[in-house]
Amino acid sequence: MFKKLLFISILFVSSLFADFTTLSTTQVQEAIKKGVVIIDVRTPAEFKQFGIIKGAHKLTFFDERGNYDINQWMSEFTKIVKDKNQPFILYCAHANRSKVVGKFLSEQAGYKNVSELEGGINYGWIDKGLKTVR
Repeated sequence: MFKKLLFISILFVSSLFADFTTLSTTQVQEAIKKGVVIIDVRTPAEFKQFGIIKGAHKLTFFDERGNYDINQWMSEFTKIVKDKNQPFILYCAHANRSKVVGKFLSEQAGYKNVSELEGGINYGWIDKGLKTVR
């Protein structure tokens, strides 16, 4: 019982210090102007249907069936984000997948400046009248 409580306590404390933030549309626009890397974790079908934020890297995490290959994804991700202190922004359709990926990167993989677009591309970008590119 003590080990379970200790493990839960460690997870809780580590989540308090994890650097994972949710950014507003305005904050994301400002970060992009400053050259912060932005990564779209949606599927190719979503890229085609809705477009992407100009300058975003397309790096699908979950496939259409919800499967993923963390080793393959991290291999591609580390070509884009070369340092664990480098700031970057993730987004998906509604901020559900980007939240999962972002928490993994900050809490388990040790990345220090992980952010996501609030509401994802659908509610945090397109619904605000901002353009995408195909």
